[in-house]
Amino acid sequence: MSITVAKFGGTSLANGSQFKKVYEIIKNDPSKKYIVPSAPGKESKEDTKITDLLYLLYDLSSHGISYNDVFSMFKDRYSRICQEINLDLDLDPYFDEIEESIKNKASRDYISSRGEYLNGILLSKYLDIPFVDAKDVMIFKKPHVLDEEKTYKALGKIRETYDQAVIPGFYGALKNGEITTFSRGGGDLSGAIVARGVGADLYENWTDVSGFLAADPKLIKNPNHIEEISYAELRELSYMGASILHDEAIFPVISQGIPIAIKNTNAPEDLGTRIVPQSKNVKGTSEITGIAGRQGFSVINIEKIRMNRDLSFHRKVFSILEANDIYVEHIPSSIDSLSLIVKDDDLQGKKSRVISEIKTLCNPDRVHFVSNISLIAVVGQNMKNHIGTSAKLFTALAQAKINIQMITQGSSELNIIVGIDTDDFDPAIQAIYKAFF
Repeated sequence: MSITVAKFGGTSLANGSQFKKVYEIIKNDPSKKYIVPSAPGKESKEDTKITDLLYLLYDLSSHGISYNDVFSMFKDRYSRICQEINLDLDLDPYFDEIEESIKNKASRDYISSRGEYLNGILLSKYLDIPFVDAKDVMIFKKPHVLDEEKTYKALGKIRETYDQAVIPGFYGALKNGEITTFSRGGGDLSGAIVARGVGADLYENWTDVSGFLAADPKLIKNPNHIEEISYAELRELSYMGASILHDEAIFPVISQGIPIAIKNTNAPEDLGTRIVPQSKNVKGTSEITGIAGRQGFSVINIEKIRMNRDLSFHRKVFSILEANDIYVEHIPSSIDSLSLIVKDDDLQGKKSRVISEIKTLCNPDRVHFVSNISLIAVVGQNMKNHIGTSAKLFTALAQAKINIQMITQGSSELNIIVGIDTDDFDPAIQAIYKAFF
């Protein structure tokens, strides 16, 4: 029988009603062998995620401020879930253990991980399948840095030992047993690591949406649903703001060719989106798979006659950026000019210093900034098979009277990225979508 690893996000396990949906999804599919739960998410827009409560709990306790009200909210949430699913489980020993750890100055990682830990215990009892503490299988070399060799070895033993198991996401432990967490996208990444470690045939990521859409539904009414997308296309769209699945979560499964399915806990009958090593090129479909964009960029424009003859010029520029902890997102260039697209957040308080250092070390003819830039990417592996994709994109923007300030395209012909004034962001997305879909 095939093996499916199913990761359920915070909205999928926010309350007892959601737990019941998860129960039915798992019990109706015997292939779902290893379940990776997140901590309870928001029940409504006004609600607070359990993980956010735990961060607040740590902040209060570490500053010697009373945290009783916050801890009561934490306990009440889990007690209510137990009541709603009629689970006969005494939570007091777990609450006592956590409170004792707080009094003993437990780390921020330990306290923030208790949301997944408790949800894993609840779900394992509810499903009546074994609980495996993530600290025993997610082994870290140092805080936030996974020891892949030891982790996959430990997960391989789990497959040999347990036919089914619940393994909480988000955290693991150092060699000395100290709890540590993943730095970014921990829940999704945990699920992908488990999928690779147990040799899964499929990694399912259950959330509150039915997969990827071709554009942001806040900007486009009823955008096309993407049934299948390649790893590479997902990476591009996720990087540009399509945030259903953390882009780094696909790395553990890429090398093994394990497909990913994005599914909706509230509508399990929906197709969802399947993420595969290489999606099918279907004739008659749009040249592009999706559109995504990000705001908050600036452009550092550097001009110097015969720049191409100075072998050290680019190295000097990038050494300055590295020294100032500034990441370069894109690098459009010409024979006598270089444009560096950087995030505004990285430039905070550094703009004058960077200009001064470039002038001192690189001796350019001119350096100037352009601010208020947004990036929009059209992504699709079908672009290479269609003539006129760029023309269609640029025509759509021209007809919408939107000026393009920067253009870049990767050699793989997987995407085209344009830089525009942020004030034109919404109409640009709408014009591009109308042209292609």
